[in-house]
Amino acid sequence: MSEKIGFIRRFFRFIGKVVNVIRHLISLAFLLLFIIIIGGMFADDIQPIPDKGALYLAPSGILVDQRSYIDPFTQALSQTDQRDAETLVRDIVDVLDHAQYDERITHILLDTNYLAGGGIAKLEEISSALQRFKKSGKPIIAIGDNFSQQQYFLAAHADEIIINPMGRIMLTGFGSYNSYYKEALDKLKVNMHIFRVGKYKSAVEPYMSNSMSDESRADRTELLGSLWKYYTSQVEHLRGLPTGAIDDLVNNMHSRLAAANGDISALALDQGLVDQVATRSETHSYLEQILPTANGDFASISMPAYLNHIKLSKLKSVDKTKPKIALVVASGTIIDGNQPEGTVGGDTIANIFSEIRDDDQVKAVVLRIDSPGGSAFASDVIRDAIAATRKNNIPVVVSMGSYAASGGYWIATESDLVFAMSTTITGSIGVFGVIPTFEDSLKALGIHSDGVGTTNISGMFQLDQPMSPEVGMIMQSGVENVYTRFLKLVANARNSTPSDIHKIAQGRVWTGEKALQLGLVDELGDLNDAIKSAATLAGISNYKVDYRRKNLSFIEQVMMEINGNISAAVTAMGVNSWLPESLQNQVVKVLKPLEILNTLTDPRGIYLYCDDCPD
Repeated sequence: MSEKIGFIRRFFRFIGKVVNVIRHLISLAFLLLFIIIIGGMFADDIQPIPDKGALYLAPSGILVDQRSYIDPFTQALSQTDQRDAETLVRDIVDVLDHAQYDERITHILLDTNYLAGGGIAKLEEISSALQRFKKSGKPIIAIGDNFSQQQYFLAAHADEIIINPMGRIMLTGFGSYNSYYKEALDKLKVNMHIFRVGKYKSAVEPYMSNSMSDESRADRTELLGSLWKYYTSQVEHLRGLPTGAIDDLVNNMHSRLAAANGDISALALDQGLVDQVATRSETHSYLEQILPTANGDFASISMPAYLNHIKLSKLKSVDKTKPKIALVVASGTIIDGNQPEGTVGGDTIANIFSEIRDDDQVKAVVLRIDSPGGSAFASDVIRDAIAATRKNNIPVVVSMGSYAASGGYWIATESDLVFAMSTTITGSIGVFGVIPTFEDSLKALGIHSDGVGTTNISGMFQLDQPMSPEVGMIMQSGVENVYTRFLKLVANARNSTPSDIHKIAQGRVWTGEKALQLGLVDELGDLNDAIKSAATLAGISNYKVDYRRKNLSFIEQVMMEINGNISAAVTAMGVNSWLPESLQNQVVKVLKPLEILNTLTDPRGIYLYCDDCPD
């Protein structure tokens, strides 16, 4: 019996050792995989700068002021690689400003093929950096298979533009089109209860009618006309074209193209939009002739790799005792609570400002706003946090990106100085609330709601009940109260009166250039201008910029880096969306007015959101 027990014990001990070995091997495999992933994050970008060569500038995806946080699972289901889905504007500006004085960089090779788009104010900021670079006398060469309107704006800064013979330049002008749902909502028997102040506040119009209001049409016509004038005048100046040439070409594209036998690239060459028409191989051969060469090919370094060198040089020369200018980015729709990057969480930004107040090295703050607004409550949480920071004698300078409108402008009122780009979209000083009720829809399906309450407003949050007149009055009073607060905030910030601000408010949107004339902003300038002004206000000259962001766990930071690899792997397996990309884009466009319904998180149901803010 003892021999049998000993054998069983030995057998299970053996099994235990095998399991333990397997467990350690699995742990080791995961550790090696983790090391490979971490190494892979940087391996592609660690490359030496050639002694003489071109900076290969190929922005990809959407131009942004802050990258969005996307969890790996969501990214895995996406068709795009998150690493390539967004490009930081300040990264492009940094590399251009450094390359301007770097003797190793002889040219800029600007490849716009991978750029998906970005607000015109972001293009304007990059434009300023490209024009500063051109002062160095170093050539810029732009290449592209095709050029969208936004891609071409950047390419127009080049000394030479090369297009593929099968390519095209799509200049169409600016437009603003919405889908309107009133008839559909009536058919579905959905009752949309609208509360707003400001006849130009158009975010709720798709639920109120089947077409654009006269006020909204006039507002958008003026806005888009100003932006298009900026675009055409810049392109004509950069390309040496006569005034009105772009409008003439776009409006007569049909006849001009017919005369050119449908050859768009030939027409672009004839109209002076490009300098060469060449295939990819011809372009490569040409670049080998005019650019410095190394190992039989033209020498170059990519933007991410060059940016890494810049960051490394800053790390080596960092002085921990230097005073700081904190850079805080509020990018996206403003939502209540803590939110991931890519949206503006009221508590998230407030917590960042709270940390800044506890940092004795921070002498000033630059708040970069790139937001169409959102929750009124969350907007005021942020404004209050900025006010507390200013009370600590820390100046706050606002830098407006593509837009700082409605709630975005609300938080800008609490600042010492406001900068905007000339093409920034701002203003939209107006308020609205929207509550749908479905009692008629449910009744049509044979579903009825009934009950009792202790007061005549006890069912005000029941969406299956009709809205009582008392509830409607409560909501409208709240909206009007917030609008009054908004006017007072703006009036105090701009040394004006609520009645004068009301004349330029009512939800009306303005370009940064017009906002300067109206006194809604202090100066026209980019992010670097705002940083310099913040340093002046703080009385410092030797400082470092400290980019502040939401605190992420180590795992979240790793996941942000590797989610692109997950997406690439899924795509390689052929697991993509079942919808064609063109159809996906159309679906997004049609459903755009419904986006606001995804952000209804305001505790009082009151919103400061700009629907007139095209990107």
